[in-house]
Amino acid sequence: MTGLAAQALKNIRICDFTGQLAGAGATKILAAFGAEVIRIEDPVHRGKWDILRGVPPWVGDARGLEAGGAFNNHNAGKLGVTLNLRDPRAKELLRELVAVSDAVTENFAAGVMERLGFGYESLRDIRNDIVYVSNNGFGATGPYRSFKSWGPIAQAVSGLTHTSGLPGLPPAGWGYSFMDHTGGYYMATATLMALLHRQRTGEGQWVDLACIEAAGTLNGVATLDATVNERPMRRPGMPNSNRSQSPKMAPHGIWRTQGDDEWVAIAVRDDNDWKALSEVVAQPWSREDRWLRAEARLRDEDELEQLLAAWAINQDRRVISDRLVTAGVPAAPVLKPQERIEFDERTEELWVTVEHSEIGLSRVEGLPVSLSETPWSVTRGAACLGEHNHYVFGDLLGLSEQEIESLQEEGVI
Repeated sequence: MTGLAAQALKNIRICDFTGQLAGAGATKILAAFGAEVIRIEDPVHRGKWDILRGVPPWVGDARGLEAGGAFNNHNAGKLGVTLNLRDPRAKELLRELVAVSDAVTENFAAGVMERLGFGYESLRDIRNDIVYVSNNGFGATGPYRSFKSWGPIAQAVSGLTHTSGLPGLPPAGWGYSFMDHTGGYYMATATLMALLHRQRTGEGQWVDLACIEAAGTLNGVATLDATVNERPMRRPGMPNSNRSQSPKMAPHGIWRTQGDDEWVAIAVRDDNDWKALSEVVAQPWSREDRWLRAEARLRDEDELEQLLAAWAINQDRRVISDRLVTAGVPAAPVLKPQERIEFDERTEELWVTVEHSEIGLSRVEGLPVSLSETPWSVTRGAACLGEHNHYVFGDLLGLSEQEIESLQEEGVI
C-alpha cells in the first residue's frame, strides 16, 4: 500500500489549522489520498495550538516537542509551517497561502479564526471560491457556540456517557474519545463534498460541524426509542453489558477465560447455534433440553451465563473461539490493542512505518480501506515545528532564502 502513489486528491491543497484528533484526523485522511496538507502552527507558543504535540505516549525512546505519539499518528503525511499571526507580515503570508489553497480547515473554538482576522468572509475576500471547514464542540452558530468542549464534555452532552453504565452504577463513559474520531470522519467527508461541489459549480462554501452532533449519531436506536416510543435508554428490563434483546439472542456477550484479563466473545444467534455450542461445551448442563429454545435461554439468562462462565474460565480464549467458529457459532478472542496491531498479516497494511525527520522510523495508523485505482499512501512522518517553511514560503510563495531567514530571526515565521 505505501509503495503506491496516492492520486485521488493529488491537486488539492489544504491550509490546515486543525489539531488534536477531531480535526487532525480528518486532514490526515485527505493527506493520505494525496492532498497537500499544510499545517499552520505558532512559533512563539511552540506547539501549544495542539497539546498532543509534546506529550506522552512517546514515540520509542524520543522525548520532547517532536515525540508525542498521538500527534505523530494524527499528522503523518502533512507538511508543517510556522506563522506568528500577531505580526502583520505573518498575516500577509497567510493571505498569500490561502490564495493558492483550495480549503482552510480548523477546529478552534468558535470565533477564534474571526479574531485572527480569517473568518469565512475574510477568507472569501482573499479567494471567493474557498472552502472553509470549521469543526468544534458545539458548532459555530446557535446558542451554545461560545461553550468550550473536550472529549468527556462532548461525550456527556451527546448522551453517550449515560448509555454506558451498568444497573445501579453511575454512567461510565466510553473512555477514549470516540466522538473525536466520528467528528473527524464527518469533517473529512464534508470537506470532500464541498470540494466536489466547487469542482462542479466553481462555488466555495462554509462547512460548519459540531462534534456534539457527530457524537449524537452514535446513539442510534436509543435516540429512536426515546423519540418514537418515549422510552429511556436505562430502564428496568433493558439488557446490560453485551446482552442482546433486539434481536433476541442468548447467550450473547463476553466471558473470562484462562490467563490474566483474558476474554472470549460469543454470540448465539438462534437455536441451531445453541446446539453447536452445547456440543463444544460438552457439559451435562449444556445438553439439557431446557436450553434448546431461545425463550428459555432468555428467561433464565443469568443462570445460563453463570454456567457458561464456569466452563469458559478453564479454557484458552483462542482455542474456544476457533472451535466455536469451526462449529458455525460466531466467536472471537477479545484482543488488546497491541495484539490487534500484530494479530496477523491481514492487519499489516493498516499499520505503516513512516520516516520522521528527527525521531526516525515509527509506526502509525493507515486507513482501513483499499482502492484499486487511487490507493492511499502514508510514508512521511508528522512535520517538525516549521519543518517546511522553506518549501512553502519559498517554492510556493516565492520568498528568497534571505527573506525567509530574516523572517525566522524576527519571529515572524
